[in-house]
Amino acid sequence: MLYLDDLSVGQRFISNRYEMRLEEILQFAKQYDPQSFHTDTEAAKQHQIFKGLAASGWHTSAVCMRLWTECMPIANGLVGTDSHVRWLKPTRAGDQIHVEVEITQIRRSKSKPHQAIVSYHTEALNQHHELLMTSDTNIVVFSKVSSAASTS
Repeated sequence: MLYLDDLSVGQRFISNRYEMRLEEILQFAKQYDPQSFHTDTEAAKQHQIFKGLAASGWHTSAVCMRLWTECMPIANGLVGTDSHVRWLKPTRAGDQIHVEVEITQIRRSKSKPHQAIVSYHTEALNQHHELLMTSDTNIVVFSKVSSAASTS
């Protein structure tokens, strides 16, 4: 597990790949984003922007969350404070997504010296290295000393 003291600005993390399966795209969309360009392969072909079935951007974001947790094992979890997400290209069935993450800023708390807000930039790419999504996220990260004190 990684603690605050293990992190530095410019540090990079690259995840494994995750395949977006058609069944999963349809299931997620039917439950959480029931729009025809996410749920109906024939109707999606007629869509002016997507011109074919596209995974929900929220589905792509959820997969990125999984990939973050796997490639950045932050002690006490990835506890977010905010994130700015941009969807740049549709995610399609069969896409092999991976994330590339770079720590952009570490702001230690003045009132709680054993914790900080860590900012990172993410690029989610498919197997053709096409940029599908970007995000800029802030999380709370604790030092090892703070974590050890809370378990005593």
